[in-house]
Amino acid sequence: MCDQECAPEKSSVELGDVFRMHKESYCKDYTLAPEQYKVINAICNCRTSVLGGHVEQCDNCGDIHVSYNSCRNRHCPKCQSLKTAKWLEDRQKELLPVPYFHVVFTLPHELNTLILYNKKELYSLLMQSVWETIKTFGEDPKRLNGLMGMIAILHTWGQNLFDHNHVHGIVPGGALTDGNKWQPSNPDYLFPVKAMSEVFKGIFIAGLRDLYDKDKLKIPDSADLKTSLSVRENFETLLDSLMKKKWVVYSKHPFAGPKKLLDYLGRYVNKIAISNYRILNCDEKSVKFKWRDYSDNNTVKVMTLTPEEFIRRFLMHVVPTGFMRVRFFGFLANACKKKNVATIRNLLSYEPTEEKQKKDVRSLMLELTGNDIMLCQKCKTGHLYTIQAMPNKLASVIPDTS
Repeated sequence: MCDQECAPEKSSVELGDVFRMHKESYCKDYTLAPEQYKVINAICNCRTSVLGGHVEQCDNCGDIHVSYNSCRNRHCPKCQSLKTAKWLEDRQKELLPVPYFHVVFTLPHELNTLILYNKKELYSLLMQSVWETIKTFGEDPKRLNGLMGMIAILHTWGQNLFDHNHVHGIVPGGALTDGNKWQPSNPDYLFPVKAMSEVFKGIFIAGLRDLYDKDKLKIPDSADLKTSLSVRENFETLLDSLMKKKWVVYSKHPFAGPKKLLDYLGRYVNKIAISNYRILNCDEKSVKFKWRDYSDNNTVKVMTLTPEEFIRRFLMHVVPTGFMRVRFFGFLANACKKKNVATIRNLLSYEPTEEKQKKDVRSLMLELTGNDIMLCQKCKTGHLYTIQAMPNKLASVIPDTS
């Protein structure tokens, strides 16, 4: 149910509150994958006494402050800021003096059910297919005739928390040729989106058929053999219908400089399905949250769901344990990135400003939030120092930091 008006007062309700209020009844009625259960517990316990912490005292006014540990789970809305800041600090060291393009590749919704049964296989296929598409165009002798690079970021949700499987790609505008020369792209235009869409579609469907042929797909149960994908004829019918569709590929103009690029990456790289600020209210019967309806002129609306449906939608976007949602391809691949970036900078006669010493947590949080985490919030003069450690009551719990 969607209410058209969207101007409610800001609420202090968080995702953890929703889980703490409804997890017992939800877990009783639904079967959860181990990683989903782990996510619920981590978010429930984040920044509570369960995970331990430390007691701090101000060296000026003597005020006592208790700080609880975070869960560090990659699906937790409270635990992404510092991780993102550290990641962006590393990306800053790899920037090239070239245009950076933003491309988005989206899978048709007809694949949503199959993806839920085969997350690891089909998320990987999606990311690899996006890269193979960019690579194919980059290696074309009529285009750049060289190896391109890409940062790929997987997102699986839309604003309404339904499945919306897509990859955001950040692509430097140029390619490294076999002769170790830099071939720049058009500064305003990467590749034609219609052509990329057709190539992407062909690569993904070929990969999907290969997984099916090798019996590497879990097929959703169906009592009706006329529609079951376990019947080869039905699977081929699905592929035929997908081939006839237009697949959505979007290419934006290049970012207006490195700062804009890093600002964008900061918003997207460790983004989760829903942030706390969007959750407006939670009670025994419903959860209300803000969402942006892109089909209605980007209008901000309020959606009301039952707690069970809200939790179900959120948990659809829990990725398999160990799965990397951010990947580096081409000349930015981790195994050769340092060497290639140095080579390209040399070819472009570019000397980056001297690298600053890695920032500590205090400095990073000051940049991110404008708050000094060591400054006493009572007297605004003194600084906090630890006087007592509080043990983690779940010492055996290993956080999902991947």
